[in-house]
Amino acid sequence: MMLDWRSLFAMIGLAAAPALNADAAAPLLAPLFQDHAVLQRDRPIPIWGNAQAGDHVSVSIDAHTVRARADGAGHWRAVIPAIPAGGPYSVEVRTQSGARQSISDVLVGDVWLCSGQSNMELPVSRTLDAAHEISVSAKDSIRVLTVAHASSPVPLEDFAAPVAWQAAGPATIAEFSAACYYFARELQKFQPVPMGLIHSSFGGSSIQPWLSEAALHALGGYDERLEVLRLYARDAAAGNQRLAEIWKAWWQSRAPAGSAPWMSAVDDLRDWPAEPEPMRDWKTWGVPELANHDGMVWFRRTVEVTAQQAAQPATLSLGAIDEVDETWVNERAIANSFGWGTERTYELPTGVLHAGRNSIVVNVLSTWDMGGMYGPPDHMALRFADGSAVPLGGRWRYQFVNESMGYPPRAPWESIGGLSSLHNAMIAPLEPYGLRGILWYQGESNADDAAHYQALLAGLMADWRNKFGAPLPFLIVELPNFGAPVTAPTASAWASLREAQRRAVAADSNAALAVTIDIGDRRELHPPNKQEVGRRLARAARHLVYGETVSPSGPQPLAALRDGAHIAVNFSGVDGSLVAYSASRPSGFELCGTDQASCRFVDAVIESNHVLLDSTESPPTRVRYCWGDAPVCNLYDRAGLPAGPFEVPIEQ
Repeated sequence: MMLDWRSLFAMIGLAAAPALNADAAAPLLAPLFQDHAVLQRDRPIPIWGNAQAGDHVSVSIDAHTVRARADGAGHWRAVIPAIPAGGPYSVEVRTQSGARQSISDVLVGDVWLCSGQSNMELPVSRTLDAAHEISVSAKDSIRVLTVAHASSPVPLEDFAAPVAWQAAGPATIAEFSAACYYFARELQKFQPVPMGLIHSSFGGSSIQPWLSEAALHALGGYDERLEVLRLYARDAAAGNQRLAEIWKAWWQSRAPAGSAPWMSAVDDLRDWPAEPEPMRDWKTWGVPELANHDGMVWFRRTVEVTAQQAAQPATLSLGAIDEVDETWVNERAIANSFGWGTERTYELPTGVLHAGRNSIVVNVLSTWDMGGMYGPPDHMALRFADGSAVPLGGRWRYQFVNESMGYPPRAPWESIGGLSSLHNAMIAPLEPYGLRGILWYQGESNADDAAHYQALLAGLMADWRNKFGAPLPFLIVELPNFGAPVTAPTASAWASLREAQRRAVAADSNAALAVTIDIGDRRELHPPNKQEVGRRLARAARHLVYGETVSPSGPQPLAALRDGAHIAVNFSGVDGSLVAYSASRPSGFELCGTDQASCRFVDAVIESNHVLLDSTESPPTRVRYCWGDAPVCNLYDRAGLPAGPFEVPIEQ
């Protein structure tokens, strides 16, 4: 049964009520504060929790004792004076009414939040030489905590699932974020202090779910969807109805006139072939147009119910669906939900069904890999309050939707494609825990709209700094090479996304970029060499956070200037000098005019810390380097760091 978020948390609250009313059993500290935690060194440490309303609270650690008072809702917060790196310590909390809680083995060091999508989530067990890496991972001074996948239409105070701090070791590191762990392991070679790693990522997620509602509102362009989200938070059924109106308007703006596949009156089934059975991934049906189809397919069937059944509430079980469904019953929108092959079960209020023939229509969107309604048949049924049921596992028809239609509006409450949903459940409960900085590895899911990504990434950095109450440094992992190699200048969504990442970092004095264009795998979305990702992130931190005199990101373009018959591209951040690997000259440079067709590969020559490009043909207006999904580029510096992809205008 699908519960709305208010019902779910009401049930959780009722279940927890007896424990919370017993002082001896009630935790005074928020879940982040527990045995083996790491607290941020050298700056005031926020600490918080819950007690009886109005109760006085004292918190002690090392030689410090601070006091606070719980507000009318029982929330309290205190700030411990700055403590240098060290430990282990015990933290003790007492209340005037006699409640007490203590935690032990607490270290003080540097705490890092690691977030993003699946390449941040990729565990150590899937990286190069994983068995060895896991076997040598025991290190008590690195502590890890993973936030479980969750989403919410409103900000949460607590996590949806328990969290736990654990020391690094074979039992904890195998499934922990590899990029995050390898970063800390490398950084400790230069900063020998305890490292606390908080991993909060969700594979497949766009950046928008990680931004708060206020941040999205400030960016502009999201107000209609945010209004739907607020409506859904108050009334899930009303939110679904409003989304359906937007969904239908989107469809009718693109489909042939009069097309409305959700309508019960659609009796002409000539364009609705029978779905092959058993139900399965549509790419395996043997239908040519579906063999590589990433997009939408409509499914429909009718079902007969009795007058007695129609008079009762019912549960609609549709089995497993991949990945987004918009479901109608008798032309009424029921729900829109997301999941990779997860089962869908929806409550149907009395009045949705009627005696006789009823129509069930499901639009399924799959954006990659498998797609469709999978069943199994015995999981698909209409079930009624009196115990009767009508099976639905068969006799479905389908209608193909050409990929040119694009993708429909996503539900703003969806986890990976919604608005603020992951921020609300996976970031808000962390605020305002003391952090040293943030690692962000995301962008693959925004590549189809790279034009807006620079503003979104800048907005995320500002948003999280505001939420955590500090001007936190951000270490951004640039997307690696993935996809087809280029044989001629071409447009590239991934290249455009990398450029948005580069520009967002260049415009932010407290951000640095880890360039990974040379350590991906053009055939693998999740490249296994996360050790080098960690090393490059650690190098960026050494420069940006700790002030070491090392270049943070490798060679970066300063400017492109006309120089007679040449264009001179000047670079900063070069360690030693520029070098070309496996060739006497660098490759991958393009000169372009105003449109894509004008771009052409050009000869290049290294002179110290700049590159000269031959511009004897038609006058260009911009320079591109290493442009493409999986380009081959060979410009490095003496430290072995690659020059990252870029596009810059040519200055007069």
